[in-house]
Amino acid sequence: MGLFDKIKKLNIFSGLFSVDEDFFEELEEALILSDMGVETSTQAVDTLRERVKENKIKDPEEVKACLREILMELLAVGDTALDLADKPAVVLMIGVNGVGKTTTIGKLAHRLKAEGNRVLLAAGDTFRAAAADQLTIWADRAQVEIVKHEEGSDPAAVVFDAMNAARARRADVVLVDTAGRLHNKQNLMNELNKIRRVIDREGEKSSKEILLVLDATTGQNGLIQAKQFGESAGITGIVLTKLDGTAKGGVVVAIAREMGVPVKFVGLGEGIDDLQPFDGEAFVQALI
Repeated sequence: MGLFDKIKKLNIFSGLFSVDEDFFEELEEALILSDMGVETSTQAVDTLRERVKENKIKDPEEVKACLREILMELLAVGDTALDLADKPAVVLMIGVNGVGKTTTIGKLAHRLKAEGNRVLLAAGDTFRAAAADQLTIWADRAQVEIVKHEEGSDPAAVVFDAMNAARARRADVVLVDTAGRLHNKQNLMNELNKIRRVIDREGEKSSKEILLVLDATTGQNGLIQAKQFGESAGITGIVLTKLDGTAKGGVVVAIAREMGVPVKFVGLGEGIDDLQPFDGEAFVQALI
C-alpha cells in the first residue's frame, strides 16, 4: 500500500477534511508508515503546520501542494546527474547482496552506451559464486566490454586491470561491481576502501561517483545500510531498485534528508531500459 492509499484510508484530504491537530497527527502517522522515518516525518509535518498557519491555508488541494513543496525541498540535496566529465570516469557500485546491484550495473551500462559513451565493466565481486558470470551476461546484453578475474581473486587487482584497460581502450566510463557481503561487515568495508584507494591512485584525474544501490522495499533498513556504507566508503548518490507500486518509497526522502545524498536513479522493473533518472517532482506527485 502506497502513501496515497494510507492517506485515503486515514481519511486525510477527504470530504471531512479539516486542518486541525488531528489532521497533522494522522498525516505524521501516514508518513511514518510510508517508511519516511520518525525524524523526517516530524520535520515535514512541523514545517507544514507552520506554513499552513502563516498562510491561513484551509483548502485541501493547497495543503497537498504545500506538503509536496516541503518534500521536494527535503529531496533537493545535490545534483542528480552523474559526473562523468573527466575520462575515464569511474562509477563504483556498492550495496549488500540481493538489492539488484549487478543488474543495475548492466542497465546503467546500457543507458550510458546509448548516450554515446564507451563503457567498460569491472567484475569486482570475486567472492559471490558466479557473480562475474552474471555480470558477463549483462555486458553481452548491453554490448560493452568487461574485465574479470577468476573467482576468489583480489577485487582490487581486477579494478587495477580495468583502469589500465580503460586508458588503453579510451573508455569513457568504468562501472565497478563490488561484493555485497564478506565474512563480516568490517572485512567488507576494508575491501571497499582498498578498491577506493586503487581507483584514486589509478584514476587520479578521473571523475568519480560512488553509488549505493538500495532495495526500496526494505524501508528503514535501507537508511541503516546507507549510513553504514556512507561512513566507510563515502556515497555520492543512491540508486533505488524495486520502486514500483508495492514499494513504500518514503525512505527516499529520509535518506536524502539524513544523509544529504541525492537519489540519482530508480529501477522500475526487470527490463534493460527500466533504470531511469530520478525525478523528484514526479516522485512526490505520485507519493502525495
